[in-house]
Amino acid sequence: MLQFVNAAVVGAVLSVGIVAGSAAPVQARESVTFSGRAEPGTIVIKTSERRLYLVLGEGKALRYKVAVGKPGKQWAGAAFVNGKHVNPAWTPPEEVRADNPNLPDVIPGGSPRNPMGPRAMTLSGGEYAIHGTNRPESIGTFASYGCIRMHNHDIVDLFERVSVGTQVVVTR
Repeated sequence: MLQFVNAAVVGAVLSVGIVAGSAAPVQARESVTFSGRAEPGTIVIKTSERRLYLVLGEGKALRYKVAVGKPGKQWAGAAFVNGKHVNPAWTPPEEVRADNPNLPDVIPGGSPRNPMGPRAMTLSGGEYAIHGTNRPESIGTFASYGCIRMHNHDIVDLFERVSVGTQVVVTR
């Protein structure tokens, strides 16, 4: 579950560089064979695998390791990317606040405490997003309230590859 405050909506692909003096992130994504029926450009999230696939076509996809919903917080279905946000601020939804009452009302974009990371793509339906994280150790686990978390370098990569309107299919 998510809520954004003062999020910059981006309709164009952005170039992202590595900050001088920082090490390049390890690539977690990989090119793999994909046998599903999804059209090229579709994002397929396989909750049980904790993997996100960007279908490239001709039997290929890019595969990313992700964190998915905790037990009882998982969902399945079809959606589409309806917003792209750079350094989104975050307002904890009521369900999150109930579990963590000491959270501030808003965590600004770019803050190391912001759980959205450097990029977020909201999904139709208004409840979930594919986003970065301030908890990289959670990637590969069942950890979220239903959102799909990615390593920050992976969400930046995926963000550049897809556009508003991209189809998203989530399976268990």
